[in-house]
Amino acid sequence: MKKIGVFTSGGDAPGMNACIRAVVRTAVYNKVEVAGIIHGYKGMIEGNIIPLDSRSVSNIIQRGGTILKTSRSAEFLTIEGRKKAFDNLAKNGIEGIVCIGGNGTFAGAMQFYNEYGIPSIGAPGTIDNDLYGTDFTIGFDTAINTAVDAIDKIRDTAESHDRVFFIEVMGRHAGFIALASGTAGGAEVILVPEAKEDWQALVNYFSGENKSKKAFSIVVVAEGDEAGGAYKIVEKLKAQIPDFDSRVTILGHVQRGGTPTALDRVIASRLGNAAVEALLKGETNKMVGLINNKVELTTFDDAINKTKQLNSELLRLIDVFNV
Repeated sequence: MKKIGVFTSGGDAPGMNACIRAVVRTAVYNKVEVAGIIHGYKGMIEGNIIPLDSRSVSNIIQRGGTILKTSRSAEFLTIEGRKKAFDNLAKNGIEGIVCIGGNGTFAGAMQFYNEYGIPSIGAPGTIDNDLYGTDFTIGFDTAINTAVDAIDKIRDTAESHDRVFFIEVMGRHAGFIALASGTAGGAEVILVPEAKEDWQALVNYFSGENKSKKAFSIVVVAEGDEAGGAYKIVEKLKAQIPDFDSRVTILGHVQRGGTPTALDRVIASRLGNAAVEALLKGETNKMVGLINNKVELTTFDDAINKTKQLNSELLRLIDVFNV
């Protein structure tokens, strides 16, 4: 393999630039040319492809976002769109690709390989940490540290006013950010999509004989919790507890930005390096991940379709500490 491409796709995540840097420099070390594909699959279709070398990725390891930009492409979902993408890769002499992203990114790469035989290796870049086959995804550590910093600041206000605060974090389908940041931030209640019984626990905490005697409380909510987002949950609580008073803070996309933590930079560097080495060894349709601090390969099919479980020990600790 003489030339590979690299791109980022889906939601951005802190550490993507560190991963791009690792991909490029590992390729150069192995005397392989590298092309950067701007705006993911959209750029592949439009032929927005640029050469990259060691100097191209200087001074980016500490930067959030992605220098290669990212987007979601409806056109790539069509046969015609994928044909355009393949023609542009062939035109640029690209023989394999490293894709940095999540489920949608890997699903696209897998279908692309099935149709055109372009081998690909994925690096898990998503703050949600919901991909099967890796203990940590690129961006997760930074996201939870951003959330914890916000929780700490809000706790100061909550204590000053003796008030309940509901803090909504990202996690449409998984509660990894909520569970980790809520545990680290000392939240009294954490609501995640995976725990169906947490709504009743919340009601019990704020009502009846189980009503909390604490002057203030922090509740961390994953946006995808089955009881609804933070605003909907507060509305439902007021319907059951008329005198219930609280405030809501939605952290939103602030969790995706910012300087990546040292851990995210290390994870991204290891996975970017491993992705290129796997590609050069002839692997394809697999994601590189870290399991028990060792690099492991997981098929795209498993990474996409198997469910990664929340840490049940952390869920248990919420009840233990909330006394």
